[in-house]
Amino acid sequence: MQNTMLDNILLKPIGIVHSPFTEKSTAPLQSSAVSDAKGIVEIFPQYAEGLKDIEGFSHIFLLYFFHLAGEVQLVRLPFLDDVPRGIFAIRHPARPNRLGLSVVRLCKREGARLHVSGLDLLDGTPLLDIKPYIPRYDCFSEATEGWLSGKALESKPPGRE
Repeated sequence: MQNTMLDNILLKPIGIVHSPFTEKSTAPLQSSAVSDAKGIVEIFPQYAEGLKDIEGFSHIFLLYFFHLAGEVQLVRLPFLDDVPRGIFAIRHPARPNRLGLSVVRLCKREGARLHVSGLDLLDGTPLLDIKPYIPRYDCFSEATEGWLSGKALESKPPGRE
């Protein structure tokens, strides 16, 4: 028996990202590669109260919708390799549900606006959620990098879409 509750999941943006990156070709590959890229995360007024106490965290997770992602392909060429990989083993934006995740540095809060650095999102990206980055819970020293082991991280690899 199929659970109809899971057939359609409705997500509403809680805000929008203001970024210097307006084209996919100029956006960095990962937030850790561009610590100086600054932007503003604007939370919509009805969700602003949820920012209470966020100032104490140095980093936050941004969960967002890849609004400009291309066609979904379950196997595709990743940015850092020349071997096609499964979409769930890479971080390409053209995913079945178009969900993205970035860790950014929280520089300061001004009301419902969060000033961040290390931003790798396109301007106008719909924000779905924010969670605090907590090193004791979110950092795993024994984590492995799968097929990425030994590959250098570049902020904008050659041939990026």
